[in-house]
Amino acid sequence: MPDTTPLKGQERLKPIAVVGGVVYFLFLLYLFFSSIELMSNAFQMGGAGLADQLLNMASNPLSGLFIGFLATSLVQSSSTTTTIVVIMVGSGAISIPLAVPIIMGANIGTTTTNTIVSLGHVTRPAEFERAFAASTVHDFFNVLAAFTLLPIEVLFHPIEKTAVFFQGVFAGAGGLRLANPLKLVRDPFTDFITELVPSTIPLVILAFLLLLIALRGMLTLMRGAVLERMGGLFDRVLFRNDATSFALGVVATAAVHSSSATTSLIVPLAGTGVLTLRQIFPYTIGANIGTTITAILASFSTGSPAGVTIALAHLTFNVFAVAIFYPLKALPIALARRWGAFAARSKASTATVFSVYIALHVIPLAFIIWSAKG
Repeated sequence: MPDTTPLKGQERLKPIAVVGGVVYFLFLLYLFFSSIELMSNAFQMGGAGLADQLLNMASNPLSGLFIGFLATSLVQSSSTTTTIVVIMVGSGAISIPLAVPIIMGANIGTTTTNTIVSLGHVTRPAEFERAFAASTVHDFFNVLAAFTLLPIEVLFHPIEKTAVFFQGVFAGAGGLRLANPLKLVRDPFTDFITELVPSTIPLVILAFLLLLIALRGMLTLMRGAVLERMGGLFDRVLFRNDATSFALGVVATAAVHSSSATTSLIVPLAGTGVLTLRQIFPYTIGANIGTTITAILASFSTGSPAGVTIALAHLTFNVFAVAIFYPLKALPIALARRWGAFAARSKASTATVFSVYIALHVIPLAFIIWSAKG
């Protein structure tokens, strides 16, 4: 005979608790993505004009690299920097050979958000070490790629030549716009808040507070029973090998049109131990490829050969970088792991690391100003 014993109160509440947990996690995820967008809006509000001025100061490939890095750090959007560069190339303000190093620098500058997200773990040294390493493996990959390919590009122009070739192949191609589901659900809220707080510093503070609230809630869920269930999903399905991890990075970033959002999302997953640094690495380089796709499709609709060439140069640079440093992935992974261990060693080490980040912005700016005067 089937058991007709009534369910106990706790057993009846389990499905409700699961549904409630899922809804709560989705809300935190929405808040997380919204806070990143608000931070980007704040940076663009305060830095868009300065970014334009910086881009106009490009005078040689090295200063172009630094300018691309600084401009993208200010607006936290490589797409914005690329768009400005496309307009400047189209108007004749800068040449394609000078624009390519700027695009390389933009790749580096877009990773700043990851570092900010890793601060959510700063009170737990073991978690902070993993999270900070996860946030900087993207930095090390982009820096190594830029400083390896820049001298080759200056001497032989392989990125420019490849981009020009494919621009000819795709000449006359019609544009295709991809729907951005994240933008549809996120932007009404973020646009309302941006209009409500139309000042850079208060908006940055509000965005950072919302980010901390979202991170704290997500980390609480991940440290509990959710961690065990999610661990299996990520380890055996989404990140089961390098190919699936890379593909996920490409598709997710192309879908939401933001590598900052998709790469920042995995930082807390690494901090809580759901993902390892080796699982994350292919995902981050996939995100680098994904962030160029929508720009390329959009450039087709402009009808500007220069615009298409710059968008394709961004993709070409990232493809070359993957071809070189995926086989050498042990190098950026080891650098990120050691940097994370140093940052989490003590409060003094953490302060030193962030002093280095400040210096990495001040020194290039000084170099750009000096180059412009020269």
